Amino acid sequence: MDFTGKNVIVTGGANGIGRAVVDGIVAGGGKAIIVDINLDAARGVADELGNSSVFPYKVDLSNPDEIRNVFTQIINDMGQVHVLINSAGIVSTKPFEEITQAEWDRVIAIDLTALFVCCSAVYPHMVGNAYGRIVNISSVAAKLGGGLLGTSAYATAKAGVNGLTKAIAREGAAKGVACNAVCPSLTFTSMISENTSDEKIELIKAAIPMKRGAQPKEIANVVLFYASDLASFVTGEISDVDGGLTRDG
Repeated sequence: MDFTGKNVIVTGGANGIGRAVVDGIVAGGGKAIIVDINLDAARGVADELGNSSVFPYKVDLSNPDEIRNVFTQIINDMGQVHVLINSAGIVSTKPFEEITQAEWDRVIAIDLTALFVCCSAVYPHMVGNAYGRIVNISSVAAKLGGGLLGTSAYATAKAGVNGLTKAIAREGAAKGVACNAVCPSLTFTSMISENTSDEKIELIKAAIPMKRGAQPKEIANVVLFYASDLASFVTGEISDVDGGLTRDG
């Protein structure tokens, strides 16, 4: 997919699905702006892929003011931001009755509120240029109420992501801004390996019709489609990339 001349912000771009997206942006001739709390990891990606193609910025997504300040700096530095891909997030695996107020607040803050702030920080800029592509990484948990990896707090945050995606799509369509979301199921990232036992992974795989999990690149391929001009007449879509688990009608 061709990203020549495009500047693309990827939150959480230093690892996992976000890193696979960054690889695709650079392979397509674009410039990837990694927004990540782990600046060393982001710089490592820049060193590997080329400092003329990857631009790292450190952001604490739990801090809305910091997000807005850094995004303003990115726009000033890059001139135009064509695409925003919201990949950063955390997971909550506790049963509903064990979720504390602090955990609920943290999951909502990072998985939903921060995503809203990122979108709102670039939306006027995109409208001003009559061009923008926003792609949000959601989860099948949003449609299933959790039950695989993320549970109620995570499922609620991601359901909010789906609703926000549709709202931005509806309001932005006539202004040149498209917004879509991708809902993965089990994907082999560090977040999964750090929060899920081998036994749980096997149970999840058994529930997926394809009987396996995804590699990050398999999710990134769909994200990259929505980020590209190949999806020029697509907005407001919530696409499952889940090995057949959800099977939406």
